[in-house]
Order: sequence, then C-alpha cells, then structure tokens
Amino acid sequence: MAPVTDHCSFSSFSKCLTRHLNLSLQADFSSRVLRGRVALTVEVLEDKFSSLTLDTKDLKIFKVSANGQAAKFELGAQHGFKGSPLDITLPFELSGQHVIVEVEYETSPSASALQWLSPAQTAGKKHPYLFSQCQATHCRTMVPCQDTPSVKHTYYAQVSVPKELIAVMSAVRDGQEADPTDSSRVIYRFRQPVPMPSYLIALVVGALESREIGPRSRVWSEKEHVDQGAFEFTETETMLKTAESLAGPYVWGQYDLLVLPPSFPYGGMENPCLTFVTPTLLAGDRSLSNVIAHEISHSWTGNLVTNKTWEHFVHQFGANNAATNLVVNLEGVNPDECFSCVPYEKGFALLYHLEELMGGPVFMGFVKSYIQMFAYSSVTTEQWKDYLFTYFKDKVDILNKVDWNGWMYTPGMPPFKPYDTTLADACNALAQRWTKAKDADLSGFSEADIKQLSSHQLIEFLALLLLQDPLPTSHVKRMQEVYKFNSINNSEIRCWLRLCVKSEWEDAVPLALKMATEQGRMKFTRPLFDVYNFAKFRDEAVKVFKEHRNEMHSVTAMLVAKDLKV
Repeated sequence: MAPVTDHCSFSSFSKCLTRHLNLSLQADFSSRVLRGRVALTVEVLEDKFSSLTLDTKDLKIFKVSANGQAAKFELGAQHGFKGSPLDITLPFELSGQHVIVEVEYETSPSASALQWLSPAQTAGKKHPYLFSQCQATHCRTMVPCQDTPSVKHTYYAQVSVPKELIAVMSAVRDGQEADPTDSSRVIYRFRQPVPMPSYLIALVVGALESREIGPRSRVWSEKEHVDQGAFEFTETETMLKTAESLAGPYVWGQYDLLVLPPSFPYGGMENPCLTFVTPTLLAGDRSLSNVIAHEISHSWTGNLVTNKTWEHFVHQFGANNAATNLVVNLEGVNPDECFSCVPYEKGFALLYHLEELMGGPVFMGFVKSYIQMFAYSSVTTEQWKDYLFTYFKDKVDILNKVDWNGWMYTPGMPPFKPYDTTLADACNALAQRWTKAKDADLSGFSEADIKQLSSHQLIEFLALLLLQDPLPTSHVKRMQEVYKFNSINNSEIRCWLRLCVKSEWEDAVPLALKMATEQGRMKFTRPLFDVYNFAKFRDEAVKVFKEHRNEMHSVTAMLVAKDLKV
C-alpha cells in the first residue's frame, strides 16, 4: 500500500510517531490563554533521526528540549488553516529509539480550539467557562503535536484552574490537589491509558456539577441544566450495553456526558470518557436522546478504530461537488468546510446495502471482527475494503459487482438507495397536502394531522417542505395555528422557522434570529441566518450576526460570516 499523506498536517509521521503526551497547563481566564508545557514521547522510525516537525497554530513557543537538552527550533510561515510547522532540530542523532521532546508554550486568546466564555455567556451568569473543540485540525492551537488522526497516543494531564471552578477532560479523573504555587487555584489530574488521536483531546473548565446516571456514567453541566440532563440521558447504560453486544467491550472505562453552554457548535462530540452534547438536546421528553446512541457508537468506530486522515472520514454542496464523495480530496482544503451529513447518510446507505448483499445478520459479525482487527489504530478506506473482501472470501463474486468507484469517489447520490420508506410515506403524504393546498383548502388542516406522527416524522415532514418551493405565507400562518410548532421544546422542530423565513413570513424573522443566536449549534444557526436571503431583512441579519459574533464558536462564526458575505 502506498504511503499515506495527510494534507491537513505538517507532521512527518512516516519518520516518527508520538506515543504519549504529558500535559501541564494553567488556565488564565483574565488573559484567555493556556500556559504550560507538553512532553511528547516520540518513537523514532528511521536511522540517524535528528529532526521532527510538529503542528502548531497561533502558539507562542518559549523553549524546546529533547531528553532534557536544549533543542533548536523554528516556527515556519503561517499557512491558512494548517498553521505554522514547528521544526525541531535535536542535539543528537537517534536510530529506532524513543525521545522525549518537551515544549513550553502559550496559546493565543483567539485559539480556534478554545472558547472562553464570560460569566454573562453561561447559564449561571457568575463564573467564566472554557471549553475546547479540537476536531478536525484545531488541537494544534491548544497543544504542539502531530495533529493527524494517523497518530494515536495516550496522555496524562494536570490542569491548574481557579478553585471555584472544576476541570474535566476526555480522560479518567485522577484526583485533585491545591496548587502549590497559588493558593487561589486547584490542580486537577487526568489519565487516558487508551491510545487516541489528538483531535480527541478535550478540556472543560467551569462551575460544574454532576449527577450519576449509571454504573459508569455521570452527567456534567452547570447546575441550571444538570438535572435536565440526568433526566434526558437516563437510558445511557442501556445504550452502552447494546453497543457492547454488537461491537465488543467498551474499553474506555468511564462514559460521562457533558451538557455544554449554548455556543457549542455541534450536536455532540465523542471525546473519550466525556461526550460533549449541545443543550439543544434537552427536549424534555428524551425525543433527541438518539444523538447519545450515535456518540456512543464512536467509542468503537472513530475513537477505537479511526480514519487514517480526514479524507477517509466520510449543506447542500451540489450534486456534482466533490465534497459529496465518500472519500474526498482535502489538498489545500480546510476539513471544517467539508464536514456534512454526506458521510453519515451516504456511508449508512453503503453499509446497509452491503449488509443486505451479505445476508443480513452475518454482517454484524464482520463489524465486530473489523473493530477487533483494527482496534487502537487508524485505517484507510482501502484497508477497510480489503478486510471486507478477506472476511467474506466466499462471497467475493458478489462484492466485485458493487460499484465501488460510484460509492467512494463519485459525487452526488449513492448508486443504490436501500431505504424502507414506510414511516416516511406518511410524512410525504402530509407534505404533499400542504404543497398542493389552495387558500380555500387551509381550513381542512387540523391538529389531528400530526397526532400519530413521532417527533422524527415531524422533523422529516418539515425537511420535505424545505426541499420544495416556498409555501405561501398564508400556509405557514395556518400551520402555526393548528400545529403550534413555536411552542414545542424540541429544537429540531422549533427550527421550522426556516420554513417560515423561506415563505417570507415577517413575524417569524425575530424568532428565527433569536434562535440563531441564543444557541450556537451550526446545524441550526447557519440555516436560520437564511434571513439574509429575505431581501427586506438582509441588513438586519448582518447586524444581528455582528452583534453576536463574539459569542459564537470560532468555527461557527467563520462559516456564518462566509454565508453572509461579511
């Protein structure tokens, strides 16, 4: 197999591999920086090894040493989203050994991995808050490292924070103690004994409380949301046991959940031992807890077995856009701009298709075997495919008939769509009624239309309407009268405001902009700013964005700014 290149990283992982990180950090809320050092235990893969390159972005580098001896270093030129390579020259040569490279550094107040929240931006309004989001290539703004999913390592960390706050990380908690250098601070310790890629390093510091929800699970949050979270995610242990029955033992020990402040840009992030979730999942009826099942599955596929590069990770890009490939080319491309529903939906369709071709239940045997085979490592699509052919060696003739190029490297819809549409048919029928209705037909709609539909069917119904031409304003007004979507707590349904804005219902504009800014989940925030396309309110959309930009996560702000051409 040809050597793997990661277009998103400067680090030369063909020369050396980081096996362990030892982090010592101090969170400075007044300056909005992390100060400290990282010691990287690096395995040398070549003879006469004397230099290595780490990924950094916007870091101040004060000092570098190798096995305790001063080492020369140079920060290269800034390169867009990739940052600056940190080129280190060792004071000696090595062949096939390990070296401990230690870097003293400080992050930037604008580090894209870190969001520093003022007390006003938190639920409690009394204390500041810090959270990280390193996927895909942001860890380099928090730690000098080999910031590529091709490299996996364990880590140990100690984090000094103000004593009125609590720190948690994507690792097992390992105790705490008073900071010997500052009586107003406390040090929290963490250990992660399972090798993982750098993008899964995660840190949160805030006024946190927790509730036990299972034998290996707690919910963490500010006190204002912790009981809601404990109720919403009470089925976590059942989900974990189900996943173990399908994929093998859960190797990470603890599985905690952290409900973040509203500015968290994603639905969830599968950080080991501590899954991050958006507060928009707190629907009050557990109707959105399926997101937890999704994040739990990443404990095996993603965290235990990892994509070799972001090209193998698999909005509406357009049918011929290469970003709709399952395997994308990221040379010169920021992976944040390519993340979408494509790998989830198109990837699911491929796996479901293969499951049917291979005979249904036997496919889960392959899944479990694949996870065991590649556990603790990173793999390419080709390795996955080769193992599929090896496992089903008696069905190679069937596998050879699959349009692999169409699935992996061709834009647009998948070559085969193996969907059962039974539940969707009711959604489609109701959507058709609304799109075909004349004003005289509106009195025929009532609350009974949706009484038998689940929350997920309502979400599908609204998604179908968004794909059509805008409904007349009279229609969305009537829809609110009979279905009362604005009073539903489920954020996926509340986002029906997109439909209202598309129909140019002026009353919906302030509600849409309010939802776009009171939470920062990109799934909602970006499309709700479609108010920009409502000509009468274009300036208002830009004005509201500028007013709230500093409250948003850096990735969210960057993408919304592009949407609004700011």
